[in-house]
Amino acid sequence: MGYLGYFPEDFLFGVATASYQIEGAWNEDGKGESIWDRFAHTPGNILDGTTGDVACDHYHCFAEDVALMQELGVSAYRFSISWPRVLPSGKGAVNEKGLAFYRRLIEKLKEAGIKPVVTLYHWDLPQALQDRGGWESEETVEAFAEYARLLFATFGDDVHLWITHNEPWVVAFIGNYEGRHAPGKRDFQAALRVARNLLLAHGHAVRVFREVNPKGAIGITLNLSPVHPLTEEQEDREAAWRFDGYLNRFFLDPLFRGQFPEDMLTFYRKKGFILEPFTEEERALVAQPLDFLGINYYSRHVVRKGEEPVLETGEHQNPYVERSDMGWEVYPRGIYEIVERVTKEYQPQTIYITENGFAFPDTLQNGTVNDERRIAYLRDHLLWLYQTLEAGYPVKGYFVWSIMDNFEWAFGFSKRFGLVYIDYATQQRIPKRSFFFYREVIRRRSIR
Repeated sequence: MGYLGYFPEDFLFGVATASYQIEGAWNEDGKGESIWDRFAHTPGNILDGTTGDVACDHYHCFAEDVALMQELGVSAYRFSISWPRVLPSGKGAVNEKGLAFYRRLIEKLKEAGIKPVVTLYHWDLPQALQDRGGWESEETVEAFAEYARLLFATFGDDVHLWITHNEPWVVAFIGNYEGRHAPGKRDFQAALRVARNLLLAHGHAVRVFREVNPKGAIGITLNLSPVHPLTEEQEDREAAWRFDGYLNRFFLDPLFRGQFPEDMLTFYRKKGFILEPFTEEERALVAQPLDFLGINYYSRHVVRKGEEPVLETGEHQNPYVERSDMGWEVYPRGIYEIVERVTKEYQPQTIYITENGFAFPDTLQNGTVNDERRIAYLRDHLLWLYQTLEAGYPVKGYFVWSIMDNFEWAFGFSKRFGLVYIDYATQQRIPKRSFFFYREVIRRRSIR
């Protein structure tokens, strides 16, 4: 595929992070405990036995990190606010020192000419709310609305884009069905309740946003992937459609059509799981018009009929394709496929690619990291992303995951996604070759 043009001047090139993965300072300045603090401190939950207690120490090193972003030339920085850092109990008393940290960060970004893009919830629920039912409880839905109101009122004049939830599918099903993420539950019925409440919480936050009327725009970020059947046999095609309903349509349909996909409700009911459809009032809440949809894209899924106990699916692992250090197939065309599909079927006003990146077993040699595979990954995905613009699809920005190596959830520090290498022993930041590649893309607004 050849490159034929330039990204528009108003196209946002950015980088992304999440609070628990980089901030550290897990119990400093009045911060409350999060479910990820509790989960990571529980032996056996994290692959390498580490925690996010210090992580990249962004809490103390944010000025250096913003300076790196300024050197990179990004126009936007997507980060999340730690709910228990600003509301230690999840609601009630505000921790002013926590708000002050984010105020300093936002001011530093403004000085650097970088637009703040804020995610309200990137998985670090206050443990105090989890102790009373977590996302299975209506109390957490109500608390989220008040948390959102606090942030909109505090930072509404300075934040360019707001994201209610990051990847609610992961929160619901990886955290509450597979148990690989906090809070570590293995209960499919609970996961369905969590999914429903996450959507209601999103709706409440959007409603509050419209009431408070800050200057920016609001949306949500979903992890979306093309789902392809392994063969054209009917059983494989049916399995792929179920998996698509589980992964993609389960959140897209409520957000844009006001209801869960009927085929999935029926299928789950036959399995003995009950998910109440949204009432008319809830439909209006959940499906409020969004200013944008964020899409996190990493790979595709190739699905066959299989032994997974709920969905009766299996994933095909082709041994002949390139895979990231996470085991995910490198499939650049998928970024085009998912944008095309979402645009045609759901008509979002604007789309941002809010995460895209590559985990690679980077090694520091002679003071540099030669991450050619990451450069190839980014180049190929940007080429396909440009094709979405050529096709007229409403993509307005692209965020690399991540500006820096960080705590990769249940994998701890064993996976590296960053454009900047982090020496966790010294907290030294070392830009990789991919950093300079992306800098040139941004400078030229093209791929050479």
